[in-house]
Amino acid sequence: MAEVSGDGDSSSSAAVHIIYTEKPLNEEPEAFHLRTLSSVLGSEEAAKKALIYSYKNAASGFSAKLTPEQVSQISTLPGVLQVVPSRTLQLHSGPGMLHSGPGIHKKM
Repeated sequence: MAEVSGDGDSSSSAAVHIIYTEKPLNEEPEAFHLRTLSSVLGSEEAAKKALIYSYKNAASGFSAKLTPEQVSQISTLPGVLQVVPSRTLQLHSGPGMLHSGPGIHKKM
């Protein structure tokens, strides 16, 4: 049975989310990401623990482990464009199968 803390901030209800942000203009992306997280989590130390990855090239944003309440809070912050749950997708090819084009599968 999961233990729930009295403050409603149970880490057992936290899940990984991807937070898409505007590209910061006069600040390093990771510093902006930590500052944004800190404003919701209460400290830079808590933000560093929650931050999983900082996206800096193709997209601007970061992934972090957040509770539903924290997702609601961070969604309203300036510079935050979108917050989405992280998902892991499975490949459709089975073991030993190699996809080599539309409708063509070869046994390895």
